[in-house]
Amino acid sequence: MQRTLITAALPYANGYIHLGHCAGAYLPADMYARYLRLRGHPTLFVCGSDEHGAPITIAAEQEGISPRELIERYHRANAEAFARLGISFDIYGRTSDPHHYAVAQGFFLELLRKGYLVEREEEQFYDPVAQIFLPDRYVEGTCPNCGYEAARGDQCERCGAYYNQLELRNPRSRITGKPPVVRRTVHWYFRLSAFQHALEEYVERHSRDWKENVLQQTRSWLRQGLTDRPITRDLDWGVPVPLPNAAGKVLYVWFEALLGYISITQRWAQQRGAPEAWQPWWTDPETRYIAFIGKDNIVFHTLMFPAMLMAHGGYILPDNVPANEFLNLEGQKFSKSRNWSIDVRDFLADFPEPHAVDALRYTLAANLPETRDADFTWQEFAARTNNELVAILGNFVNRVLQFVQRHWGGRVPEFAPVELLQEWERCAEAVWEGASPELSSEWTAEERLFLQELLQGSVHIAQAYEQFRFREAVARTMGLARAANKFFNDTAPWVTLQQAPEQCARTLFVCLQAVRSFAVLCAPIVPFAAERLYGLLRLPPQVGAPSDGMPGEDLWRSAVSPRLPVGHQLAAPQLLFARIDAERIERQRVKLYGGAAPMNASDALATVEDLQKLGLRIGYIVHAEPIAGTEKLLRLEVDLGTERRQLVAGIAQRYAPEQLLGRAVVVATKLKPARIRGVESQGMLLAATAPDGTPVLLTPEEQVPAGAEVR
Repeated sequence: MQRTLITAALPYANGYIHLGHCAGAYLPADMYARYLRLRGHPTLFVCGSDEHGAPITIAAEQEGISPRELIERYHRANAEAFARLGISFDIYGRTSDPHHYAVAQGFFLELLRKGYLVEREEEQFYDPVAQIFLPDRYVEGTCPNCGYEAARGDQCERCGAYYNQLELRNPRSRITGKPPVVRRTVHWYFRLSAFQHALEEYVERHSRDWKENVLQQTRSWLRQGLTDRPITRDLDWGVPVPLPNAAGKVLYVWFEALLGYISITQRWAQQRGAPEAWQPWWTDPETRYIAFIGKDNIVFHTLMFPAMLMAHGGYILPDNVPANEFLNLEGQKFSKSRNWSIDVRDFLADFPEPHAVDALRYTLAANLPETRDADFTWQEFAARTNNELVAILGNFVNRVLQFVQRHWGGRVPEFAPVELLQEWERCAEAVWEGASPELSSEWTAEERLFLQELLQGSVHIAQAYEQFRFREAVARTMGLARAANKFFNDTAPWVTLQQAPEQCARTLFVCLQAVRSFAVLCAPIVPFAAERLYGLLRLPPQVGAPSDGMPGEDLWRSAVSPRLPVGHQLAAPQLLFARIDAERIERQRVKLYGGAAPMNASDALATVEDLQKLGLRIGYIVHAEPIAGTEKLLRLEVDLGTERRQLVAGIAQRYAPEQLLGRAVVVATKLKPARIRGVESQGMLLAATAPDGTPVLLTPEEQVPAGAEVR
């Protein structure tokens, strides 16, 4: 089995993690880790607190405490929150660990020895009142790109532009509020530009398996040309630069925090009493390394970190960087300053029950921002809990267990003839070989339909996980629960109990095997419920936790085989999930909206007039063809009644060109033309996102003339 190293972005220890953080990196990483462990793959899941840099010192100064006091508080709180949320790290370390200092300093010296670090004298903002050089986060001003007046010194939070702090207009020190002066200082730069060609080749090797948002942002940086980046800062909190002429200087947090993945892995090995056990995870070319992050960290993991590893030598590079977009909250961006946020610790205080934690995981997982920004609402949390977890999955499990408890004393009923179970086993193996086996006519129509759906479904869910399509995996898993309910209803065991008791026993036998299947298939999504389900089945829980099972044991592959033996004693039935009542949800909405500060003008909601500015019109596709050198893009010609427009649309994964001819579509006609892969696009099609992440075009149900206004 292939060894897989998983890292999740190290969260800053200057605040509590919130639901947006979880949806961005930590929940999908945990689902993937649990899935791989259930498949029997040797898996190591590494994370920890990022505890250096200006954000830490600024937060500490604002609270009037030391950076050490601040990071101790948030490291402990976030580690506890992750654990209670079921995020199954093998280790949750920290970058204030002395061992991390040694690793980061050793990396610095090796890159210096190899000539990849250069010393430069440069100009930097200096606060003459506080008498210190100002790191980027200690400076605010007007963004040179978009004009945002509260932009920080290295990157604008509004438009995302990166720049040198000296490019800020109207700069001011965050320490004293006074305008800074410019003075000269010395820093060390990493020769990132030396890796332009190597990184271009590295990225293009992954052009078929990396997500489009990751490729686009990474290629954009490569097209602009990589420039050398400073890796030291004038600051008194951080990893000291290990040179005699570098007093008062520390390693820039972007550089040393990335090395935390390595130092934390080494600490994991030391804690196991095998100090060298870290090496296969980072140096063996057969290891696959997956880095889970949010979209604001993409280039650091697709360009900066790979270049650092190349420069040092001897390390593997990320095989995939499945970055997510952002999760919004009730239609607005998460904002600590406006108190528009839901911290995980606050959620756990208000919803401490394990089933509520599962419900949160399920709601977030079903709506992960995989290809575009997504939204969390309290109403959706309640609806998915009550209408899906309770009414579908929980309902099926409870109906089956209650029925078996009443009529078979809580024991697995007999199944006859036994030969069919061997056929079931053969079919369960065959689907993993790519076959589509047909069950014999000895099975009833209802049994054949459900079992084939269950067998194929387990493979499709696995494929979704392996391609980082977690929303699809969740949707397919709940789809199987719907099919199980339909099977129970269609076979009506309450009728066959009297009229055909042997058939009734077969039905319940099949249903109980499906209950066991859900204990495995649901474990990556709702591990606490899966553990309770194992308890109801009186089986040892195996939910993809670090200590579960042994490498090589593929629990997933056998999940849909009939492994519950006849006569096996079950535990007394209990409900897996509980409804979330409306009053509880309303309290959360009052808490959220009542505590939020007013929105800035820039955060205002759109108006009807704003929508009209898009110029939404009905058009008909009259020509469609692939764009050479791409897999997702089509060039379209659309008839808008009074004119024809050329559009470029990323829909080739779902639609063949010939399927589109004559199709009615909704076109935004008042957008500025854009060139995509050298082809001008004179508008944009409107589409929804399917569970597998591909676009579904919006089409009116009735015939509408070309050019008709959409409003």
